[in-house]
This record gives sequence, structure tokens and C-alpha cells, in this order.
Amino acid sequence: MAWIRRVRTASGATAVQIAESVQGRRRIVAHVGSAHTEAELGLLVERARELLDDPGQGELDLRLEPAAPRTPLIGRAGVPALFGEPGSAVGERGPVAPPRVVGTSSRVLYDALTAVYSDLGFDALGDGVFRDLVIARIVEPTSILDTARVLTDLGVRPASEKTMRRTLARAAAGEGPGAYRDKVAALCFTHAVTSGDVSLCLYDVTTLYFEAEKEDDLRKVGYSKERRVDPQIVVGLLVDRHGFPLEIGCYEGNQAETATIVPIVKQFQDRHDVEDMVVVADAGMLSAGNLTALEEANLRFIVGSRVTKAPLDLASHFRWHGDAFTDGRIIDTITPRTGRKRSENNDAVRAEPVWDRDQHPGSWRAVWAYSAKRAARDAKTLTLQENRARAVIAGEKAARTPRFVKTTGDARSLDEAALARARRLVGLKGYVTNIPAQLMPAGEVIGSYHELWHVEQSFRMSKTDLAARPMFVRTRDAIEAHLTIVFTALAVSREVQARSGLAIRNVIRQLRPLRSATITANGATQTLPPQIDPDRRAIIDALMTEKSQALSE
Repeated sequence: MAWIRRVRTASGATAVQIAESVQGRRRIVAHVGSAHTEAELGLLVERARELLDDPGQGELDLRLEPAAPRTPLIGRAGVPALFGEPGSAVGERGPVAPPRVVGTSSRVLYDALTAVYSDLGFDALGDGVFRDLVIARIVEPTSILDTARVLTDLGVRPASEKTMRRTLARAAAGEGPGAYRDKVAALCFTHAVTSGDVSLCLYDVTTLYFEAEKEDDLRKVGYSKERRVDPQIVVGLLVDRHGFPLEIGCYEGNQAETATIVPIVKQFQDRHDVEDMVVVADAGMLSAGNLTALEEANLRFIVGSRVTKAPLDLASHFRWHGDAFTDGRIIDTITPRTGRKRSENNDAVRAEPVWDRDQHPGSWRAVWAYSAKRAARDAKTLTLQENRARAVIAGEKAARTPRFVKTTGDARSLDEAALARARRLVGLKGYVTNIPAQLMPAGEVIGSYHELWHVEQSFRMSKTDLAARPMFVRTRDAIEAHLTIVFTALAVSREVQARSGLAIRNVIRQLRPLRSATITANGATQTLPPQIDPDRRAIIDALMTEKSQALSE
């Protein structure tokens, strides 16, 4: 027995489906459509009832071309015609059925996203199913089983599940010029060079966890900023200064963050034959081995420095000026390449040294900046940490040993010396680089580092808007295919935001309700576009270039 089923989707729409029970198990017979308003829901329910009443209806096709039926001039018994047989009464024929809406779709949104996909050159892959998987990931991230519903709602006839899985297998297969991710990375590089430059690239890492109990060769329990104990992988992402993705790679879940930057950067450098570029990364990438490897690869870098290095780097300042800093003060000095005990900076000299690669072979250039706003924020954080430490020492709060608690035997006490050192350094932020001051002033070094929020924003987009995690796939090929889809979707999403000036979620919320209606009347079926207001028309015009508009027409 079949019945009409209404299902609430993740996007807030209501999917209307026809289901039946076969040997006690429920099976979806047909997906009629997704409704975003009560009026659309009523039309879809009515359409579903018509399908249930018509046993000869095998499938619902929303992509029929309008076609007028052939009608003979002279009719026969039971056959409609313009003229009846001589002597027959024309008025005896039945009335023409009223027009009906057989489906609605967000075709406008699909066409706009497809235009951006094509403009980036991704059509060179020659895989329409891969394109549809990328578009579906942007519009409503979901499982491979539910992707057909999303594509149907966008007015596209979806491929079968088996075809989609074969496409994912192709997306994960091999390396080299023919591999999907390598092609996408090459096209992303071409776009970045054409629209801007890649002289400065930003790098960061994140972790993606799995709903799994056991580890394997790739999915391992490792350091998690969210303190999770699930198996995870480490993902490294290289973007340009505007956050457009250029390279992505995944590593074992227990891989240290510092061990990821050099392979990703070298892979990018070798792929595109890049010789001169600046790599910007946060303090998590600061290690002697990483900086030496980047230097040997003839790459320039700007990485964040740890505040604990400030006393050694700023020894001259502390000796001659004490703890006094003025708001906005910038100190250009040097820092040891390895360790924290030995420095080429002589604190007996009042002036800070100007870093030179030949004169200071054991040091890097270090830029330190002081901000009164940062100092106030740091001081507030230290006060909270001090209060927490005192509460733990007094036994008022049971917790693991927090910062500034010193344990001696069974006794706990406040680490006054560590607290004093921390308060002495509030407001300071350091940056380490191998770019001489003659080529890049200290202010530009700081400004370049502050561009890192673009890569952090790309990670947030991949985790939230594109739902890159949690991951439910388990094999390495499936994981690589998933990351290839997310990488491509991220590129399209960043370009959508660059063209429209709006967040990708905002663009989808505004364009998805624009529903094209498929209407049948007198045996002919036609799809009518929606009425588009000026604001949404401006978004569509911004996304579609003259080339893509000509192709759509």
C-alpha cells in the first residue's frame, strides 16, 4: 500500500514523497518535490494524490520540454479533433482540463552556481555528475543517499547512487595531471594568478573527526583543540591572501601540525614551478626545522612568535627602558634560530640590531609590536587564570591543575614568579621572518600576518557551510574524494562571496526561494521562470558573467 509522506529537510523545506510498504519495510517510490511555502506544499500534495490515483504513472519528470499534441482535423470515436465527423455534434466532446503545477524547483540558484563553477574552468574535468555533487554540497551538505533529493529540488535530474559513487571513486583516484584534485588545484592557481597574485600565501591546519570507535592507518586519535578523543585526520590548507584555496592535503590524526606545512608548500611549489613567494602561518608552525626547510627551498616566511621568547628577544629594551611600552610601539630585532638560551643580540648595546643573513647566521628577524588594547585583554585573561588558580589552591574548585599553580609534594601554591613574568609581557605580539627590513618594513610584516584570518574563515566555511565534518566515510579513497569535493566547493563558494559581497549562506537563502514552476496544460508541459525582484537580480547579475549568461540563454 502506498501513501504520501512529508519529511522536514535540513534546509527547512518540506519534502513530499510517495512511499510504500514492502514486506514490512518502507520504501520511497518517488520524490515529488520540496516545498518552501504552504502554497507549494499544497500543490505538491495534490500532485502526489494524482500520482497515487494514476496507476500508470511510472516516474515524475520535471525536465519535460513543452510539446503540443498532434490533433487530427477529423475525429473518430473517442479521439479528440478540431472537427467532428459530418453530422456529429462538436459540443459533445468533454471540457479541456485546467492547467496544473506538476513541480517547482530552485533552478535559478543552480544556474547561478553552475555559472561560477564554469567560469573557474572546472568544466575542464568533463564530469557533470562531479559538478552536481559540488553544487549540492554548497546548497545543502548531506549524505550521498540524500543528494538526489537536493538536486531534484534544484531542478536537475540526479544520477543514480551507483553513478555518484563511481564518480567519487574517480575523484579519489591517483595523482598527477589526470587526477581530479590536481586538475582543480591547477585551475585554482590559474584563477588566483589571473585575478590577483600568489606572491603571498596563507597556511593553517585543522582537524576533522570521525564517528568511529577504532583507529586505522589514517584515522588516529591525536591532539584536538576541542579536546575530542575520536579518531581524526589533520588537514592542511594553503590559500591566497584573499582566502581562495590553492592546495589541500590530509595527514594522520596524530601528525604534529609543524610537520604538515613543508610538504604542502613544497607540493604547491613543485606543481606550479613557483620560486619566489611568502608563506604566512601562525605560531603553531614555528619550529627550527620548518623555518630551515622553508629557507632551503628559497621561500620567504612570516610566522607568529611565542610570547615566551619575548624576554630574550627584547633583552636590550628591558635593560634600557624597563617594562614601559607605548601603544603601537614596534621593535625590529633578532631572535635565535634554535633554543632560547643564546642570542646574537648584545643587550649591552642600546640600539636593536638590524637583521642581516650574513651577519646573524644564527638568528632570524623578529618584529615585536605592543598594543594597549591587547594588553588590557591579556591582563583580564591573566586575572581570571589567577583567580582560578587561587580557587583550586584553596580547595574551592576541583579541577585539573590550571596555569600558575605550583605543586610541591601534596601542597599547592601560586606560582608568583610565572605570574609576574606573564604580566610583564601583556600586550606583546611577535613575528618571525627571513625577509630583510630593506624589502619589507616591520609594519608590512605585521599587516601580512594579520591576513591569516582569511584562511581561518575558509576553514570555518568548510566545517560549517560545507559540512566537511563530522565524516562518516572510512576508507582513505573515500576521505580523499570527500576532501576533493569540499576543496572544489570551497573554491566556488569563495568566488561567489567575492563577486556578490555576501556570505555564501546569505546568497543561498536569498536565491533558493526563487522557484521555477513546471505547468501542464492541455497535454503540453512548460517550465516558467520566477518573478525576480531587483535586489536578487543584482546578486544573480554579479554571479553570472557575460559568458555564462550567453551560455544559459
